[in-house]
Amino acid sequence: MRLLLCFLCILSSTTFSADPARVFQAGAATSNITPELGSSINGGFQDGKAVFIHDELHARCLALDDGKTQLVMVVADSCVIGRGIFDEAKKMVHEATGLPLENMLMSATHSHSCGTAQAVGQSEPNPMYQRFIAKRIADGIRRALNNLAPAKIAWGTVDVPQHVFNRRWKMKPGTIPPSPHGVTTDQVKMNPGINNPNLIEPAGPTDPQVSFISVQSAEGKPIALYANYSLHYVGGVGPGHISADYYGVFASRIGELLGADRQDTPFVGIMSNGTSGDINNINFRGGQAKEPPYGRIKIVANDVAQAVAGACKAVTYHDWVPLGVAQKEVTLGLRIPTSEEVEKARAVTKQSKLFPRMETSEQVYARETVLLADFPKEVSAPLQVLKIGDLRVSAIPAEVFVEIGLGMKKRHPQTFTVSLANAYHGYLPTPEQHKLGGYETWRARSACLEVDASTKIVAGLEELFSSLQ
Repeated sequence: MRLLLCFLCILSSTTFSADPARVFQAGAATSNITPELGSSINGGFQDGKAVFIHDELHARCLALDDGKTQLVMVVADSCVIGRGIFDEAKKMVHEATGLPLENMLMSATHSHSCGTAQAVGQSEPNPMYQRFIAKRIADGIRRALNNLAPAKIAWGTVDVPQHVFNRRWKMKPGTIPPSPHGVTTDQVKMNPGINNPNLIEPAGPTDPQVSFISVQSAEGKPIALYANYSLHYVGGVGPGHISADYYGVFASRIGELLGADRQDTPFVGIMSNGTSGDINNINFRGGQAKEPPYGRIKIVANDVAQAVAGACKAVTYHDWVPLGVAQKEVTLGLRIPTSEEVEKARAVTKQSKLFPRMETSEQVYARETVLLADFPKEVSAPLQVLKIGDLRVSAIPAEVFVEIGLGMKKRHPQTFTVSLANAYHGYLPTPEQHKLGGYETWRARSACLEVDASTKIVAGLEELFSSLQ
């Protein structure tokens, strides 16, 4: 864990002069979105069912107000959330408060132990739960807005490299099996196995940086902390357990470390998912000690929280900063199967002895092919950038590969990217990673964007960055 002092020094040298008539305010709140027992749990090839609530799920909300512009940032404990839910929540908030729709950034954590909010894999959402999530997100935002009070704000970064590993590996020739679609040209394998003798090297980098926004009352009492880490999720929960994964443990632990866990107005810790589409917590070269259920989750959450709490001591808090937002839609093509591919896929699905449930990966992907046949050829994807003083927070509606986030940080040193934000359009590899193949490129509803989608998204974000200068 290495504090990026140079970055913090840059932040400390920046000052903002407040208009005497303006007061910077912040407010935070949580809203419970735990599903009922028996609910679907997505995140795997087979659907899961909730049999035990290990820890409650929440939508964690932070509201900021510079006297002219209000911004809201929400992170919900869910594997993926579709645009319909987010848009419905935004509409409810707008109708109740007048807050512009584009001033709300909403994202999912990507925990694989949450209730199903969108059809993915063989999991189907309950429409009543989808409506419930939208209403609870909207309620949490309104409560955060109600909690607005004079505040000061700071931001910074700290490195926590020991928990992030690229999960895509280049392998020795001839050791990668055909994909479920029958493709034999893949050059990388996802999750190839710890200390597999056929490993060559990771197919991409990692991003060890934890970015954070810390908000305190005018008197210095912690209000909320919003963090961002490029780690897919951790896992290792009990069978059929509902859990917020390390995101939830971090939210609690950071409050404890900041001495804010017993306040009258509850402190809100928040962890968002960064650019982790090809990143997980498994050390394929060295292995890791076997942990009991939730053991690894606690280790990761504690290490990250300890690093962030330490970094909070070195940042400079501002009594006022300007806020802003820019948003646009980009049109992205989808990789739709041909009629011949669909007919072959239908035949494969009928081979399942448990039809309509699929048994093998080949059958699962055949079902995906059949379902994709009814998809449109193009989708409109929302892109968003928030301005918080000199900090920029970009939002992408996909599972973004780490190279994309690293590139954004290289071009814009004071920035971080929130994945799975405002909608969900599956994996977002770079064109170069598409050429390597592998799980994240196999055509499915969760991986159907055109090969050049990331290029179009980055170009769109750069336009938004320019507009906020």
